[in-house]
Amino acid sequence: MKDLVAAALAAAKERGQDVADVPLTAIATAAGVSRSTLLRRLGGSRGALDEAVRQAGVDPGGRRPVRERAVDAAARLVAERGLGGITLDAVADRAGCSLPSLHAVFEGRDGLLSAVFEAHGPLPDLEALAADPPEQLADTVRALYRLYAAALEHEPRIVPAVFADLFSRPDGPAARMMTAHLPRMVDGLGRLLLPHVEAGRLRPLPMPVLVQLLLGPVINHVLLRPVLEPALGAGLPSLDETIELFTEAYLRAVALP
Repeated sequence: MKDLVAAALAAAKERGQDVADVPLTAIATAAGVSRSTLLRRLGGSRGALDEAVRQAGVDPGGRRPVRERAVDAAARLVAERGLGGITLDAVADRAGCSLPSLHAVFEGRDGLLSAVFEAHGPLPDLEALAADPPEQLADTVRALYRLYAAALEHEPRIVPAVFADLFSRPDGPAARMMTAHLPRMVDGLGRLLLPHVEAGRLRPLPMPVLVQLLLGPVINHVLLRPVLEPALGAGLPSLDETIELFTEAYLRAVALP
């Protein structure tokens, strides 16, 4: 039975599912046997396999997949405690799953935090925007400001927690997370900005400078806005008004006639 448990866990990890949600055909393939042979060894029912998986310290599931429950639980814990306060034990307890399940699905804490950032960060929206970019440069800049402002305000507040950890611990989990996702961010931003550079609408500055001039103001503003609103009240422009001001300022700085 141990070889079947190992095959079931391997198939579940590959598919990102609970063991209970993995078809027997996929488990049989991972075990190198036919489905009929697998069923014969299980006595005609997968209940014995689920119980053996449970005895091995892994919740076979049947509820929402471990990945989904763990990402949701970890996101809530990050918002409550920051990245530094996250442990796999705490996530397993909040998600109602076992510690071996988390290791099997995410291969450790960094893998789990990376999945949290993937789910709650700006990458999916950035890639969607890059796949169907606005025609006008001003519309592109405005869309990027709105995208990153939304990511910073998104609940649970994962992106602000990432920046907090990044600034306080340059070698911490946020730095590793950003390093892992940076190629996709650079690719998405490049697909949106470089065509305007090549068309002569943007100054041919180094890509990091173009991006920092663009995103620096909105990141700084949205992170500080919860502090500024009580202090400035009606003197603080709305976020939409601020985005328009930032768009105008960026174009004055880097756009060519």
